[in-house]
Amino acid sequence: MTPTTFRLFDGLNDGIERALDLRQTQHTLSAANLANVDTPGYRAREVPFADILGRAVDAATAGDSMPTSDDIRELDPVAWAVDGNSVSAEAEAVKLTENSLLYNALTTGMSHRLAMLRFAASDGRA
Repeated sequence: MTPTTFRLFDGLNDGIERALDLRQTQHTLSAANLANVDTPGYRAREVPFADILGRAVDAATAGDSMPTSDDIRELDPVAWAVDGNSVSAEAEAVKLTENSLLYNALTTGMSHRLAMLRFAASDGRA
């Protein structure tokens, strides 16, 4: 008889944890971008969520390791940016709002999963 590996948490918990890390990274980048909105030559940075999600799905399907937040990309300034700064305060405000909503949704989902685990561990007693 071979011993089996028991995992308390499944791959979804790992995915949620990584998504929360990426959302935290984006929040930090957006804060830095806003702090440098008037810095000549500053390039705004962001986490390319769509690219990372696509690679994560491919990795999960192939059984490979998941991508990390090392994929931070710099945004080029618009053609009319005289000082070479690529930060748009309005775009960063939208990113912060979207990021906050998605972060809160992920934490709510994780809280519900942990509540179900607590319920199961308590034999259904509240």
